[in-house]
Amino acid sequence: MSGTEETAVVRLSGVSAERSTRARVARLILEHGPITAASLGERLGLTPAAVRRHLDALLVDGLTEVRTARPRGQRGRGRPAKMFVITDAGRSAFEHAYDGLAGSALRFLAERVGEEAVAEFARSQVSALVERLRPEMSEVPVDQRVRVLAEALSAEGYAASASKASLGGEQLCQHHCPVAHVAAEFPQLCEAETEAFAQILGTPVQRLATIAHGDGVCTTHVSPHRTTEPGAKERRTSSQASGPGQSSAIHETIDTLSKETGR
Repeated sequence: MSGTEETAVVRLSGVSAERSTRARVARLILEHGPITAASLGERLGLTPAAVRRHLDALLVDGLTEVRTARPRGQRGRGRPAKMFVITDAGRSAFEHAYDGLAGSALRFLAERVGEEAVAEFARSQVSALVERLRPEMSEVPVDQRVRVLAEALSAEGYAASASKASLGGEQLCQHHCPVAHVAAEFPQLCEAETEAFAQILGTPVQRLATIAHGDGVCTTHVSPHRTTEPGAKERRTSSQASGPGQSSAIHETIDTLSKETGR
């Protein structure tokens, strides 16, 4: 191989590595945004200068944008932290290219058969996840079930995470939705998914926000498991996951989270 050819190979390898790292930066912003440049550097082991180079390129391409948020507990003086979040264009880069076909198929189904057929189709799509995970969940400790569900969703491309909710229970977040554009037109997809979560976890859940409706993250509140008295019937449903007072407080919390994501 000549010197010129060797130089070309080195340059091409450098371009490939650069794109790979940039994709990792974008993926972390998708999964953990809003996130600071410093946090990205720590997670990736990159210098501040290297992180800035990738962030600048993503900003120029319109794949990310900047939000400002004052750190929690900080008041008065101090410059607000610069946070990076994924844009709709950036999220689309991770999505499948079948939205148009899927949307057309569901519209055809709704027109020829009816809206209930769309709902039935949506339930059938998540039934496999329910059948696969429900037996497994019976072997998982109650306090670990949301985490296991988040891992299963992440394996299917939803970039999900689980955390404790400040008002009790847990919070399941999906930072990515491969069918967001279709779900915006057919909310039955989100409704079926929410029903599936309740079945898998064995406790009421309440959907607080969805990417399909313009929120930064799909957020689901999972009620704590409750032990009923012998002979007592559990009457609570997913839409009754909390009382009026707690429901109001939960929505105030998600409103705050939405503002932090710039939505």
